[in-house]
Amino acid sequence: MSDLTNEEIRRYSRHLILPEVGMAGQRRIKETSVLCIGAGGLGSPIALYLAAAGIGRIGIVDFDTVDHSNLQRQIIHSDADVGRPKAESAKESIKAINPNVDVVIHNTRISSENALDLVRPYDIVVDGTDNFPTRYLTNDACVLLGKPNVYGSIFRFEGQASVFAPHQGGPCYRCLYPEPPPPGMVPSCAEGGVLGVLPGIVGCIQATEILKLAIGKGTTLVGRLLLFNALDMKFRELKLRKDPKCPLCGTNPTITQLIDYDQFCGIPTEPVNPSANPDEVGVLDAKKALDNPSLGIRVIDVREPDEIQIAHIAGVPVLPLSVLPQRYLELDPNVQYYLSCKSGVRSMKALRFLREQGFKYVKSVKGGINAWSEQIDPSVPKY
Repeated sequence: MSDLTNEEIRRYSRHLILPEVGMAGQRRIKETSVLCIGAGGLGSPIALYLAAAGIGRIGIVDFDTVDHSNLQRQIIHSDADVGRPKAESAKESIKAINPNVDVVIHNTRISSENALDLVRPYDIVVDGTDNFPTRYLTNDACVLLGKPNVYGSIFRFEGQASVFAPHQGGPCYRCLYPEPPPPGMVPSCAEGGVLGVLPGIVGCIQATEILKLAIGKGTTLVGRLLLFNALDMKFRELKLRKDPKCPLCGTNPTITQLIDYDQFCGIPTEPVNPSANPDEVGVLDAKKALDNPSLGIRVIDVREPDEIQIAHIAGVPVLPLSVLPQRYLELDPNVQYYLSCKSGVRSMKALRFLREQGFKYVKSVKGGINAWSEQIDPSVPKY
């Protein structure tokens, strides 16, 4: 075991006087390596608290850059970091808290091609991702390599956490969610929002589980799913069991290597020329339609009423996606419509719904009101 220096003994003194930790436990924490996938809302508190606790090596996987909209919850980054790679910003913050920690940054997107190489050198993997393909990829890589996967997810006011470790007798993520939801069914935080403190709470739970795994004490969340509702301040717990028919960790596994996770989750491949999507028009087209009513094209905003108070384009009527199934009869199927939202995600959902109802002349405004703010009118807030 690694010896603790006098400086480390001073630093971790509140750990050392805990009988469950002590010198032996702190040495185990120091010898533990953790791969944190994502340096965003969940990754921020996870990495900061693991660093403060003395985890010996922390790997950060993130290919994104810091944006102003991140700062409401991604506390590992500061205003001065906007525009910087998140992995680099996270490393700087970690080293500022604890220079003893070895921080390895992987400024790349985790994929089926590199996941096993990224995960293999670490003892524990913590999932701080925000999309289903990466969650399944992380889970599968951990199961194939026999690594515990400390899972967490957040949305609006709700979060959940667990530890997936089939090699310890528990289930994996596929046992809980055998199939991903249909594409677009679950909005991202960018579309649905998230209470800023929620990832702090769930991330701290994940960090707690990692430290327990490191010292080998306490009862972990293996075989349990912890559910948290911040709005009601309630915790619930569900028991999870390993599925003997699981294609990955079951009795007769059929998944023995990493697969195409975008395809598994039903996410279409990006076209070579993204602007060539026949169902989309640009914000310049939407402006032309608004400036020339004689064209007979109507622009409709499908965002929710609360969002209209944040930003709105004058003269554009609102028909929220949430009530479209009840109110689509207000629209004329013989009229051409340009549908707009925040970024183009919900407008595509509205387009698909209206097509199913027989509307032939509908297009989605690519980039939504954020693109309008960037390209047409900067006075319209971008959020």
